[in-house]
Amino acid sequence: MRATASALAAPSAVRSRSNVPKRATILPPALSVPGARLRLRRPPEPTTTRRSRPMPPTSPPSAMDASATYGGSFPELTCPADFAAVAAPGGRFSIVGFGSLLSERSARSTFPDLEGFRVAALRGFRRVFAHAAPIFFERGIAIESTKEFSSLSVERCEGELIVVTVFEIKEEEVPAFIEREHEFRFLAVVPEGLDGVPFTNRAVVCARYSDEEYFQERCQGSKEIYNQRYGRYNIDKIWRDDILPCRLYLRHCVLAAKNLGEPAYSNFLDHTYLGDRKTTIREYLATAGAGIMEEDPPESLRSRYGG
Repeated sequence: MRATASALAAPSAVRSRSNVPKRATILPPALSVPGARLRLRRPPEPTTTRRSRPMPPTSPPSAMDASATYGGSFPELTCPADFAAVAAPGGRFSIVGFGSLLSERSARSTFPDLEGFRVAALRGFRRVFAHAAPIFFERGIAIESTKEFSSLSVERCEGELIVVTVFEIKEEEVPAFIEREHEFRFLAVVPEGLDGVPFTNRAVVCARYSDEEYFQERCQGSKEIYNQRYGRYNIDKIWRDDILPCRLYLRHCVLAAKNLGEPAYSNFLDHTYLGDRKTTIREYLATAGAGIMEEDPPESLRSRYGG
């Protein structure tokens, strides 16, 4: 049975990450076990010899720094021409998946010709459910009365590290990718293998934008464009901290992370946050979000939201 709106509010007794003892590492000891036992899709071997550096201990998330939030030292890509700077040899582009794109099936439903789907790590970012997504209204799975219509984005957070996926798409798919992720900021980042070795090529990640920039830059200051994309769903603010995850979407992301193996699964539960930036998804699913993982998607969405 679905929880009431009052029960879904982040509980006051939820433990703040700042009160939790610092973990020795973000990934469990199982990483030392051969990859076959972990059931992880390992990245291709590097073409050049590089010295591996271990992942350092991670610290609890700190308050957002304004300059870091808007990209920091990561180059921002604003048009297809900018993407050329991060193209790999052969003209393909690496994309970072951190939510639904943790699922290879979901990734291939959007990018049928993707190549090199693999698990990676992204340093200096955290996942946050603080993004109102119109797609959930279109598909009839947003619950407006309880504010359960948030999707995921990532934002800069010093000391954090998230387990993600990386895959390559064709150059001709870039315009469609930009259109699909219209409300995000595109940043060029350098993912790492789970052994801490940086990838040779940079990748593109969809990061948190701001409502002001989105309206001026992507909507060109046009209320008509904004209303076509958001206003018709009564969304007057995209980036907000008072909304909760779309239930079916959250279930899908958790299952997708679980299918990648224990390191990805534990990392998603413990390094993905509600809009308060304190409540982890593990804590949320054990309290106000209890029951979400037992809810099946409707038949029409079973494949898309099946993990």
